[in-house]
Amino acid sequence: MCAIKKTGLSRNLCNMPEIAEVARIVHFLKAKLVGKRISTATALDDANVFGKVGTTGADVQKALTGRTVMSAGSQGKYFWITLDKPPHLVMHFGMTGWVHIQGEKTAYTNYYKKMKDTELEDWPPRFWKFHLETDTKPPVKVAYTDARRFGRVRLVDCPGEDIRQYSPLVENGPDPVNDLDVFTEQYLRDKMRARRVPVKALLLDQTTISGIGNWVADEALYQAKQHPEQYCNTFNNEEIKTLFDSIRYVCQTAVDHLGDSDAFPEDWLFNHRWGKGSKEKASQHPNGEKLAFITVGGRTSCYAPERQKKTGKVDPKAEDTNGDGEASKPSGKRSRKRPQVKLEDGEEGDGADVNTELGPPAKKSRKTSPSEAGDPIGKPSPKGSKIKSEAADGAGTAPPSSRRKPNTTTGATSINMVPEPQRGAVGRRKSARLRQ
Repeated sequence: MCAIKKTGLSRNLCNMPEIAEVARIVHFLKAKLVGKRISTATALDDANVFGKVGTTGADVQKALTGRTVMSAGSQGKYFWITLDKPPHLVMHFGMTGWVHIQGEKTAYTNYYKKMKDTELEDWPPRFWKFHLETDTKPPVKVAYTDARRFGRVRLVDCPGEDIRQYSPLVENGPDPVNDLDVFTEQYLRDKMRARRVPVKALLLDQTTISGIGNWVADEALYQAKQHPEQYCNTFNNEEIKTLFDSIRYVCQTAVDHLGDSDAFPEDWLFNHRWGKGSKEKASQHPNGEKLAFITVGGRTSCYAPERQKKTGKVDPKAEDTNGDGEASKPSGKRSRKRPQVKLEDGEEGDGADVNTELGPPAKKSRKTSPSEAGDPIGKPSPKGSKIKSEAADGAGTAPPSSRRKPNTTTGATSINMVPEPQRGAVGRRKSARLRQ
């Protein structure tokens, strides 16, 4: 269950903010902040939100104070404000980040319905990381909040008009709404033919297309009637055109409605995909299509098996489901290592950074080393590429698996494990008894 549901957020914010939610915030920033001078700014010194991208709260506070906001924009899940003097702010929401403007409902309906009147009036809002105030009368007050601290706020020292030519934006793919001169049917065809990964994983790759997250990818594939696990290089030209049109339709519609799911078309998968784990009945679309769930590209994917048929090869490692929602049995054979696909935001979150005020802490499977838990000051992994550190901004380090094999080189064993010599002795005694 999404931990944020306990705070009363709508379904939009229970999902990681994607292209439409970011577009919503940019809409408010353009309307309320652009063109105004910032008189005061305050920022906490958060080692995750600021530190992991090489800055500090003090640096952000200094960069904002006294500056005039010249523009606001977005590229996929990233958004920014440029100032009359560099450096400029480039931000990412991660899993739970958001921007609030006092007196404006930048979030969604359900978020405010369950808040007390006193909470609505509180400023700065809970979980703030930085907030600012303009010198206008009345002043405009803006705050960036992030409960789980997977969001990122960085300073980019460059000419404001060239901000997209600098990291982290330059490493990311085109925005399917703002970059129609780049994101074309031919562009998508070339990317799909050049890779051999499940099509859902390709759509989640932010170096290929910016802004498509889990629900947008599922919706685009549902509308295109394409199976999420089918390898992207097995689609024909007609199928690629259908997928391109579907991506454009879903992204444009969601952005036009500023990410407000109450305004989404009723036949969208988004409105009916939330029944996973329900014991009363299987998830089902109102048109009668049964919905099932599989893991693709590291994410839980919702699809309609009877609608989204396979027309080409699929990843053999997939734990697929049939029309009845029953998981098929794994083959037991180990498959080759799956191609790496870079995600964004909190999709590979470092669990050590989770703020447990939103829910009970996860059970600890074992102690982790500092390298596994994530470097609190944002040092790059020695094996990490430039794209891994930038395109997956806010991702952090994937939590260690509780199914790792024990470290037999040190002689350490789990309390639930029998040491190797003892297991062998037991086996020999059992064999001796059988021979008797």
